[in-house]
Amino acid sequence: MQTILGSGGIIATELAKSLLDYTSDIRLVSRNPKKVNPSDHLMALDLTEQQAIHQAVEGSSIVYVTIGFPYSSKVWSDTWPKFMKNVISACKKHKAKMVFFDNIYMYDRNHLNGMSEETPMNPSSKKGKIRMEVFQMIDSEIKSGNLDALVARCADYYGPGIARNGMLRELVFDNLAQKKKANWLGSANYKHSFTYTKDAAKATAILGNTEEAYGQVWHLPTAKDPYTGKEWIEKIAKAMDKRPRYRVLPKFMARILGWFVPIMGEVVEMMYQYDRDYVFNSDKFEKRFNFVPTTYEKGIQQIVLKDYS
Repeated sequence: MQTILGSGGIIATELAKSLLDYTSDIRLVSRNPKKVNPSDHLMALDLTEQQAIHQAVEGSSIVYVTIGFPYSSKVWSDTWPKFMKNVISACKKHKAKMVFFDNIYMYDRNHLNGMSEETPMNPSSKKGKIRMEVFQMIDSEIKSGNLDALVARCADYYGPGIARNGMLRELVFDNLAQKKKANWLGSANYKHSFTYTKDAAKATAILGNTEEAYGQVWHLPTAKDPYTGKEWIEKIAKAMDKRPRYRVLPKFMARILGWFVPIMGEVVEMMYQYDRDYVFNSDKFEKRFNFVPTTYEKGIQQIVLKDYS
């Protein structure tokens, strides 16, 4: 049994599809799970509860952690460490391997141009500090030999079917589709990598089913030479046959909007990712698995074809 904790999101959904290459015995766990594949096993549980996590993990050979909690520093602080402690405990008890789908929030803000698995961790945000704490919990157990786990780390992601928490979707694609100006954060003059969701999911399935991948951090395959914010908007507008009109949202404006739209207030501490080049390196995975990431041009085309045509 291969189990996905936090089904329903785009990564979990694509991962469930990719896991069919390895098994038809897939368990999807969330409050309201829905089948992705006809053979999926559904388990409706509240994964903030310790007993529920043990129930979800029991009988699993591999556990994929793709859960997302509300985008709030307070919620993350209250939820992530406790959740991860329970997942680690359950995996150890039930002798399950763990694959953690991670982000790059813990990286030093001055080392975002060319991020690799060796990039130093020195988070400057509350959310980054929480993500580092969670990673260190896993890493400590791996190094002590108590847990068979790996970390699959992703840049910001984009792809067809994203319903929420997709920056490109909400700020660019949707606005252009509605003949509005696209929005960009901070500055549109810096390069910004995005990982294609289908690549991220396929690679996560590959890692989970590769014995020697465990005990390591892996950057998920992401196309090289990313566009600047301005170029992203221009490329997306061209694919949608729209005018590439846009405005840049500075930090002070995001802070003011945060008084009325809480999610914008939560974005403020992460806006350093848009005032410098944000370039993600996945050479380690690409070379080990002979994997060629989806090009940005093709990724944009697929989104337009599937979601806006």
